[in-house]
Amino acid sequence: MTTNLVNRRVVLAKRPKGVPVADHFAVEEAPVPELADGEFLVKCEYWSVDPAMRGWVNEAPNYLPPVAIGATMRSFAVGDVVASRHPDYAEGDTLSGMFGWQRFAVSDGSDVDRKITETDLPASLALGVLGLNGITAYFGLLECCEPEAGETLVVSTAAGSVGSAVGQIAEIKGCRTVGIAGGPEKVALCRESFGYDAAIDYRNENVAEAVKVACPDGVDCYFDNTCGPISDAVLTCLAQGARITICGTAALTDWDPIPLGPRVHRQLLVARARMQGFLVLDYKARYGEALAELADWVRDGRLAYNEHVLDGADAARGAIEMLYEGRNRGKLLVRVD
Repeated sequence: MTTNLVNRRVVLAKRPKGVPVADHFAVEEAPVPELADGEFLVKCEYWSVDPAMRGWVNEAPNYLPPVAIGATMRSFAVGDVVASRHPDYAEGDTLSGMFGWQRFAVSDGSDVDRKITETDLPASLALGVLGLNGITAYFGLLECCEPEAGETLVVSTAAGSVGSAVGQIAEIKGCRTVGIAGGPEKVALCRESFGYDAAIDYRNENVAEAVKVACPDGVDCYFDNTCGPISDAVLTCLAQGARITICGTAALTDWDPIPLGPRVHRQLLVARARMQGFLVLDYKARYGEALAELADWVRDGRLAYNEHVLDGADAARGAIEMLYEGRNRGKLLVRVD
């Protein structure tokens, strides 16, 4: 059934400390094994590149065990079933799941995220605004920040695949939005493509002063994708009853030892604020609820997205480093060669 098919994959060649670079990965080829009963074969079309992948390859404690040396790099991917011996998956089904950075993935269904039903929209969106990025924005904002119409929301990495969706969902819900991004190009994206009411360039502005100007009545909600100095600045401007979602720690290059920044207890106490860690996997039973609404917002033009597509396994080796350096201009994907 899979005779003569060759699997090209990206494997973890050595263990990084901090952000992995191209030298930490290698590209290998091997025959695709024959399918057993209850298995099917996915031919991947796109691989996802996500901030969480840094944590997946480091030794630091995490919610998933680290990728083993020599193993296919863990990642979400989208592709089509090309052969099946599984009753629930037929040839031609388009799936997203944790298939890894490989051309062909043999699966028993346990690593499938979902079947793609939005056939009127690009399949690649299942790795971005209609995938975990969009779902993260949806639940991280609406369930943790609990924004109300008229409130002011601040978002770090506001031009990124999660941050851009957070800002737009908040706008749909009637909030005033302030984005923080790096460089004039990304600040322009925040304003012109993603509809932020104000945008701050953390590379060229004093963030604390800029937040005070942009949020004269304080920050009601903060969606934190960075931690570090940007968050330190935002937390000095909290409104009473503020809610903070901790979604990412992109500004921290290493977790060993645990970095200690300014103590935030006093700001939280005075503002009677709530700071909450968020992991999208906790909402898996409700993904369908989010996806239905997100897809409708994409269709009616209220939820815009950008994609930055690299080509092939060799380009994937340096993709995580590219993401952390902020050189991508939209959701970072790899088109499978």
